[in-house]
Amino acid sequence: MPLLDSPLQLSNIFKPKIWGRTDLAPLFAASQGQGSLDAAPTPLGPSEQIGEVWITDDASRFLNGPLASLTLAEASEKYGPELHGRAWKGRRFPLLAKYIFTSDWLSVQVHPDDDYARAHDPGNLGKCEMWYIIRSDSDARILLGLKPGATEEKLKEAFEQGSSKELLHRFRPKVGEAIFTPPGTVHALGPGLVLFEVEQNSDLTYRLDDFGRLGLDGKPRPLHLAKGLDVMRLDLPAYRELPRLEFREAYGTRRYVLASRFFALEEIRMEKTASFKSSPERVEVLSLLEGEGRVENQAGWLAYRTGETWLIPPAAGLYRLVPRQKTRFLKFYVPDLDEDFRRPLARRRVRPALVNRIVFD
Repeated sequence: MPLLDSPLQLSNIFKPKIWGRTDLAPLFAASQGQGSLDAAPTPLGPSEQIGEVWITDDASRFLNGPLASLTLAEASEKYGPELHGRAWKGRRFPLLAKYIFTSDWLSVQVHPDDDYARAHDPGNLGKCEMWYIIRSDSDARILLGLKPGATEEKLKEAFEQGSSKELLHRFRPKVGEAIFTPPGTVHALGPGLVLFEVEQNSDLTYRLDDFGRLGLDGKPRPLHLAKGLDVMRLDLPAYRELPRLEFREAYGTRRYVLASRFFALEEIRMEKTASFKSSPERVEVLSLLEGEGRVENQAGWLAYRTGETWLIPPAAGLYRLVPRQKTRFLKFYVPDLDEDFRRPLARRRVRPALVNRIVFD
């Protein structure tokens, strides 16, 4: 069995959507030679509307190292803890992450928790997720959580009539805002958005209202009203406008964005070379939002650039990121909430009340 002792690059998977965009700036160029100079190109036609770019999809392929040409699903099944870390017992990769590009409304939808998914959609996990806003145009909107007085009866009628937008809270998100959407949260993403989403490795979604649209096949997309009404929680607040806990480091800044028992997200900005160390407990994923440079460890070095995804396996050990341009990336992983968020923030003298607004048990 090969030793997974170096950072590993994953390919991106581009998914057409009826509400997607042809312009995937600032992360991905539309085709080779187009877009920003440091944007990773996509293998797509110029008129194709892409709504999602999955960066830890089962079908993502490794582009370097001993796992080159294997898919993430194949490598996860074959190598298990050597790839995932000893804390993760499953044989499937623990996290699904993607970028979402919108030009129209997505459906009003809701996700189940693990217990409901196991009982009603065997073989699936529930779906707890979060969003990190990268771009918010003037028309950008999100629906999140139910207005007071939105009873199940009113919602059912509104879902059937395609008028449920009026029963949900609507807001324009801010760039850099983090939003937590636990199972049971009724929500819809609107137009004008570029955002990062990380969640349990599940795409189980119950569509409640699609506003009478037709799908890519020219047919109405199915609704899942019975299941959706079962799992939606009328009492859940909108978890947004969270504290921004960002701190200076020798290399730049580090922000503790949000953590739950399913995932944690940090944002790193680098102006100088930074040294990091892998964790034997888990795999960590780095998603490059901007910049270029190289990643180095004892096994050698490789170039990185905007739009790329790098896995840091448990045995990678010490590694360095050497920016040629100012670099910003998102780091996500399955956390130990105390070790990774609560204790470091306590050492920085952050009040527990603030910590509890970004850490969700």
